Amino acid sequence: MISMSPVRPGAGVRYLFRGVMVGDGHRRAGTPLRAAQDEAGVPPGVWKGRGLAALGLKAGDVVTERQAELLLGEGRHPDADRIEREFLAQGKSPARARRATVLGRPIEHNQSAKTDKAKERTPWLAFDLVFRPPPTAHIAWALMDDEHRLVLELCDDIARDKTLAWVGESVAEIRWKAGGKQRARVKDGLIVAVFRHYESRATESRPLLHAHAVVSIRARRPHDGKWGNLSADSLMTHIVAADTLYTLYFMEEVSARLGWAWEPREVTSGRRPVMDIAGIDRRLIGWQSTRRQQIEDALPVLTSRYEERQGHAPGERAAYALACQAADQTRPPKRTELLSLTELRTRWRASAIRAFGACTVYRLAERARAAAATVWARVRPVVDVVLAAVDVVAVVYVMRGAFARHHLLAEARRHLSYVLRGQPHEPGLDERIVQTVVDDYTRPVGRGRKLTADLRPLYPGDTEDQAVLRPLTRSRMAAPYERARLVAGALAARVRAARRAERLSSRPRPYAVAVPAASRSYPRPFRAGRKDGRLLEPETGVDTVERTLQTLEAAAAKVAATLQDSQRAREAAHGPRPQPTPATAPQPHTQQPGTQHTSGRTTRGVT
Repeated sequence: MISMSPVRPGAGVRYLFRGVMVGDGHRRAGTPLRAAQDEAGVPPGVWKGRGLAALGLKAGDVVTERQAELLLGEGRHPDADRIEREFLAQGKSPARARRATVLGRPIEHNQSAKTDKAKERTPWLAFDLVFRPPPTAHIAWALMDDEHRLVLELCDDIARDKTLAWVGESVAEIRWKAGGKQRARVKDGLIVAVFRHYESRATESRPLLHAHAVVSIRARRPHDGKWGNLSADSLMTHIVAADTLYTLYFMEEVSARLGWAWEPREVTSGRRPVMDIAGIDRRLIGWQSTRRQQIEDALPVLTSRYEERQGHAPGERAAYALACQAADQTRPPKRTELLSLTELRTRWRASAIRAFGACTVYRLAERARAAAATVWARVRPVVDVVLAAVDVVAVVYVMRGAFARHHLLAEARRHLSYVLRGQPHEPGLDERIVQTVVDDYTRPVGRGRKLTADLRPLYPGDTEDQAVLRPLTRSRMAAPYERARLVAGALAARVRAARRAERLSSRPRPYAVAVPAASRSYPRPFRAGRKDGRLLEPETGVDTVERTLQTLEAAAAKVAATLQDSQRAREAAHGPRPQPTPATAPQPHTQQPGTQHTSGRTTRGVT
């Protein structure tokens, strides 16, 4: 998942330098950056993004403390010291030399008394995007050997870089004029400083592979090349779409490099499922997610208070706000003890072995491979664009009522994650699904760019069938996502009925898009499962595979014994069956001149 927070002058910059850049730990005053990173056991930060060329930097260069102070703390060129010396050597004034190093508007302008808006007095200097893989990926990364650890870190790097590239090309906008009325795509791309972290810095350390991608707000305009500020609301609007894209890319990289598959797990009843690595023991999720348990213990109290004030259960947005409030209330103090990654992994493995046994820990990779074989055997190698579009519009409509294109894009990527289970998707398939939804199943609503569902193409001559769906979309007796699944099932049944009618009338149409691996175009129904989250499909762990093999072997042995018993009984009653006499070898066929022999046909021409 991806979370976003601003970096502002003052407390925001101090937290960046004292916490984020040194692994979310405590950096003592006067300690150099590299020394603090070595003590914390985290690697140094690196620069990323296509916008680095405009500053004379290269992707992969180490982020020095002075570069971060100038660019991320003051909005100036990372090589401002050299530029100022050159201007002073030319006889320029110190004020003009400093102004030459500022990228865009100086932050001193925002802090002046002439600024009317209070929010402009504390401008944003950067966006802190935190990338976290799914929970089971943390477990595999922490408890498996170094080879699997390095591969998972590589998968995280690739998925994060691809997501940042999409944000820079398709989302990021630069604004200028009063109130940011003029907007356009950035000229070069984003400028990002990435810092890798390995753990949650709570009192009880647990593995948490994540990275802080600090995106500078400075970017160049496309028409004149001048520096300006990125639009914060554009990035915040598409943060969920970026989150789902990062998860989709990470799943694909893991499946391609390690051969693992993914399966859905319902964490909270009635909410969207999360994708986990198939075969990972789910007891380890509770061992790794101690913070989740603390939040879940505090959440019912906040939810009951909300229901007393509002008179109804919280919706999706209110539930998220309550979860954030519970996380803030239960946040423990950070550890002051600093350990290397090797020491942390040794401690984590010993803790997991004490809790669940050595067999559970050392057979993680074996169980994941066995479960992947079971998952790939039951999914189909196509993505049904029409059914995907129906699924997306049903979920988004029930969850939101009125929605925008980026809501459809995020749900389309969730659908691909569920269907493909880690297999690569065709480039642009998510946009194609969204365009199908917009063209066939939506209509504009209100004065803005909002859309809502339009089901008349599915019910062209019967409005009563469409009215049947309204109680499902408005009832508060069930959770919103459960109602969305019911509506999606009804619409999918309608699409299949229309296809059967078209096949009977001999008018075939292409619906499906082939993908390079197995997939399934529609989810299975829910079923009850364990306490730590109910599975949406049968569990595919190595124990399940072994039980299936034992059952098949027992059935085969039983069938063989039955056949042997019946053969003995027949021989006792009628005697042994006579063996057939070997046939006489056929004479070679002599072909007549002027004729041609056709393979597979007799002399009479019958196949």
